[in-house]
Amino acid sequence: MIKLNWKEPDSIDDVRLLVQTAIDLEFSTLPPYLYALFSIRPETNVPVFERLHEVIMEEMTHMCLACNIMNAIGGSPAINAPTYPGPLPGDVDASLTVHLLPLSEAAMQQGMAIEEPSEAIDPPVLAIAATAEPNVTIGEYYERLDQALQALPASAWTANRNQVDDAQFFPGEIFAVNTYEDAHKAIDQIVSEGEGTPVSPNSPGSPLDFREDLAHYYRFWEIARNQVLVKDDNPVGFAWGAPLGVDWDNVYPAIPDPQLYDFSNESQAVQVAQMACNGAYTGMIYMLKDAFNGVVGGMGLAVRQMFDLRMAAHAALKTPLADGVSVAGPAFIDLSKQPASSGGTPQ
Repeated sequence: MIKLNWKEPDSIDDVRLLVQTAIDLEFSTLPPYLYALFSIRPETNVPVFERLHEVIMEEMTHMCLACNIMNAIGGSPAINAPTYPGPLPGDVDASLTVHLLPLSEAAMQQGMAIEEPSEAIDPPVLAIAATAEPNVTIGEYYERLDQALQALPASAWTANRNQVDDAQFFPGEIFAVNTYEDAHKAIDQIVSEGEGTPVSPNSPGSPLDFREDLAHYYRFWEIARNQVLVKDDNPVGFAWGAPLGVDWDNVYPAIPDPQLYDFSNESQAVQVAQMACNGAYTGMIYMLKDAFNGVVGGMGLAVRQMFDLRMAAHAALKTPLADGVSVAGPAFIDLSKQPASSGGTPQ
């Protein structure tokens, strides 16, 4: 479980900073989740692939909605590339170091730790003692952000400002944020899809989101336990059922944390593969920034970069390292922030 620092806002600029932290947080979950997804060998681990793919698509939706909120209150969304291993944006004590890991129990437990609600139904696998205020979970952070947005005057909201909607990306999932009511709906969707309904004095809790699908925390838990979570007539309403069918061995032998790996001694093929991954990732960041700041056609170009990143990742995972056994997935390096000789750049 991570704990985010919450500071009560005193101005619209303070609220924008809080929204930017939410954007950074949503974006920072994508590389570790994608690394696990990309590491799955083709045509294997289908139930796992489907669950991870759904989580990733919803995280991208959450980032888009957070950017729409930022634009609606007059801010300019930034897309900031995180460093791995490292803490998530806003984590007050770096209690969770996030790694890029191939599909494994450790990778799924890491996903659970990121998504863990304040109190999950059933015995939480990764329960950590609660800390004192003002440190809050992701869900609690969003609840307070919702209150801060509600307190803004009507004059703080601008309709139709640089909004990304489902005509541009994720049909039926993304919507424009023009008012506080729209922002409230967006935050409800983000929290529900991530955590489900946490246990509280007024709620017995549920692993389901507003669509009656499993929230992210519980999807990761299914994979980690290799069991399907099903409805059941017991006090919490759910039970662990049949095996999910996880094959931990049918995964590319990808090294962990490729940002820490020195590719300068690897073959030209390995270096070129990494450069292709980093180039596509860098392009995606730039295109997303353009899309969320009003550039016409920016989202279409960003989607193309996402496709290029996926194809580059598949190529990298099929290119052996010097040991003849291991491979390296994408390092998710923003080349514009790195020296020319790092991040898999050919020497």
